[in-house]
Amino acid sequence: MPELVPSLTPAHLKFLENLFPGEGFVIDPVQMAVYGADSSRKSAMPWAVCRARTEEQLVELMKWANAERVPIVPRLRGTGMSGGAVPAFGGVVLSTLWMNKVLDIDADDFCAEVQPGVVTAEFQALLQKQKLFYPPDPASLKISTLGGNVSTCAGGMRAVKYGVTRDYVLGVRAVLPGGKIINTGGRTHKNVVGLDLTRLFVGSCGTLGLFTKLTLKLLPLPESSATVLAAFTSLHAALTGARGVFKAGILPTAMEFLDAKACWGISQIKDVPWPGETQAVLVLKVDGSRAALAEELNRLEAALTPAGPLALLKGLGPKEEEPLWELRRLVSPASFHLGPDKFGEDVAVPRGKTVEAVEGFQAIGRELGVHVVCYGHLGDGNTHVNIVHDASDPDNLARARKCKEAVFKHALSLGGTLSGEHGTGITKGPYVGWQLGEEERRIMAGIKDVFDPVGILNPGKGWS
Repeated sequence: MPELVPSLTPAHLKFLENLFPGEGFVIDPVQMAVYGADSSRKSAMPWAVCRARTEEQLVELMKWANAERVPIVPRLRGTGMSGGAVPAFGGVVLSTLWMNKVLDIDADDFCAEVQPGVVTAEFQALLQKQKLFYPPDPASLKISTLGGNVSTCAGGMRAVKYGVTRDYVLGVRAVLPGGKIINTGGRTHKNVVGLDLTRLFVGSCGTLGLFTKLTLKLLPLPESSATVLAAFTSLHAALTGARGVFKAGILPTAMEFLDAKACWGISQIKDVPWPGETQAVLVLKVDGSRAALAEELNRLEAALTPAGPLALLKGLGPKEEEPLWELRRLVSPASFHLGPDKFGEDVAVPRGKTVEAVEGFQAIGRELGVHVVCYGHLGDGNTHVNIVHDASDPDNLARARKCKEAVFKHALSLGGTLSGEHGTGITKGPYVGWQLGEEERRIMAGIKDVFDPVGILNPGKGWS
């Protein structure tokens, strides 16, 4: 494969300035700095930043970049946790945040067509007015975009019942390196003609093409929802309660857990409704018709009771539920009460191995003297493991890195994965070979070569 250019020439800069006039082209280091970082807290200075408004601009950019061998790093809101949008290996950062129109919402087809820069929560609010529902709900939904969600195959708390982003992408329109446009899928909810190219794009982290339009599957909006928060004396008791819910034949919309350190951290920034001896918390949501939800709450309480909850709080409808879910959303910032830095990992294991996994992660933390905070999506085995440390202390940082690797190995030993929803980016890139074999990675690299033979799109990311 030909080598990419090591920097931009004056001619390169002139081309970009003409293609992206005015505020569309940025080379001031102060303004560029924000485009070089994402929520992984990793950063690198872009060579330049281009902000696109039209598909035509993307076509011309990709023709030029392919011919000139200039690396392009796609970016939207930078809410990714693995450094996928960081230009760590150099390049021009390309933002499509200004391409933010909802093109169509069809209540008969139960689908929508959107540009990549549409903010997820704003899209969901627009649908709600028409009694329609787009289930994926990543924690960053108030600021993240649909294009970013598709690029990373974002998950969320509703995944246990409704699945993840890939389950709602019917079609993709994208510009490939060289400037060709590809249309995959369409507005139909079933399509088995040819290979499923749509799914290749979902989760590809900007390595195959630049999205210009997404066709998304919609559902009818549930009438209402209800939430139960249950506190327990141990994590084992909480996970026993969760098993009881499934055994009772209940499929929650969301099922989240918080371990003892997560509970403690939240208590440092907000009054909490659980007793001081609480060592774990479950938060469960169900949805459906208003008439059925009161009975569903009773069923949940009956399923949880054998596990001996210390406290059990119920909320029926959004106003009563919101205070309970606010506690869950506080866990990530609350973890910083244990230290100034953290590795935010998102391993996943088979659902039946969750207890063994979390207890193992916590044991690793104790052995290495590092704070390990576990919480996450219990219903699908996706556990967020926050390894909290002080990066200014070399010894503490070294133990935290050792802890991170031990967490990965433990998850893999249980038949799990290095990432359930954040992706690999640059923070997990060095460890991909622990999970994927040489032949699997060779095939993936071959697919990448078909779309991007010169290798200009988001180089160094993914599975290499």
